[in-house]
Amino acid sequence: MRRRRGKEAVTEPSKRDAVASRVQAVLPAIREAADRIEATRALPGALLDRLFDAGLFRLLLPRALGGAELHPCDLFAAMENVAAADASVAWCLAQASGCSMAAAYLEPSAAASVFGNSRAVLAWGPGRGEAEPVAGGYRVRGVWNFASGGRHATWFGGRCTVAGADPARAVTLLFPREDVVLTDTWDVIGLRGTGSDRYAVTDLFVPEAFGFAPDYTLVPEPDTPRFAGGTLYRLPAQSVYGCAFAGIALGIARGAMDAFSTLARDKAPRGGAPTLREDAVAQYEFGRAETRLRAARALVLESANRLWDDVARDGHYTADHRIAIRMAVTHAIHEAKDAVGAVYHAAGTTSVFASQPFERRLRDANTVTQQLQGRLAFFQLIGQHLLGLEPDLRLV
Repeated sequence: MRRRRGKEAVTEPSKRDAVASRVQAVLPAIREAADRIEATRALPGALLDRLFDAGLFRLLLPRALGGAELHPCDLFAAMENVAAADASVAWCLAQASGCSMAAAYLEPSAAASVFGNSRAVLAWGPGRGEAEPVAGGYRVRGVWNFASGGRHATWFGGRCTVAGADPARAVTLLFPREDVVLTDTWDVIGLRGTGSDRYAVTDLFVPEAFGFAPDYTLVPEPDTPRFAGGTLYRLPAQSVYGCAFAGIALGIARGAMDAFSTLARDKAPRGGAPTLREDAVAQYEFGRAETRLRAARALVLESANRLWDDVARDGHYTADHRIAIRMAVTHAIHEAKDAVGAVYHAAGTTSVFASQPFERRLRDANTVTQQLQGRLAFFQLIGQHLLGLEPDLRLV
């Protein structure tokens, strides 16, 4: 049974419907740009204009800054629909939306400086940075990687250790695009359009107001200072990211499943059934894949709704909540990859052509599994927790 969402800060139906409508309106432009995105490894300017005009980079930004402040289930649905059209676009939107949750932990004036422009995009990734305390802020140097969407970002962030701090501590600092050296390292097999490059800064002064203490994955404690109310900013952002990326994986699979359904109506396999849809093996593989996708989708939505409802009611989350989301997300990503693989093989030689809608989705789905959210090692942590041990939850 689907749990009723908490009342405190749920996306209002009008705003939720408006976001869904804007997503639907931009899907044709995303499909049309897909080949160019793949070839140039970036989102084209005309498409970016459409995405910015639709507010799709601001889905998790606080309402006070013009954001939608979406419920994770609504974010999941939006990313699922976009990824069915093009996974790289969905990945850039999801990453930028997750990063924008940082606005809740910044002083309002700093948050307005970063996100006040309607075309603002914050990008970041893992790496090593050092921040030396100086009057009014920090001197920063560092190198970070996997800055998805960095080629159209206006701000970047980096997690830094604070030099000389005792006890040791870290801070995430934000700096403008013009202060960053971006290096093209994103020559990959899938999610090619995300432009997840390396970036660096050297001896850069960053005012103290442009930093926050929670980990870059934003796992806030109940007493973490925040400048935006609402349930969304009391959730572990890694769990919110997870919902988005599970939606992307399942959206890739949905695109492949729909393409196979269309192909199967007309394709006549050599030496087999009159049409592919009448082939017994194809029927089995398609039915099994669809069942597994629906089950995976239901588990993500159930876990996300439970997290939201309980935090809205109690004001905090538990390790059980984080494990439940991690279980659902990791499972969904791998079920989606398997579903894409199943229809790729069932489509026969059709699937190997770049002009067909299977080959790219196979590469994208497998690339999603190689990212943090898809790590199979998470199942070990899940097992440890379920068996009464205390796993390392830093990335959960």
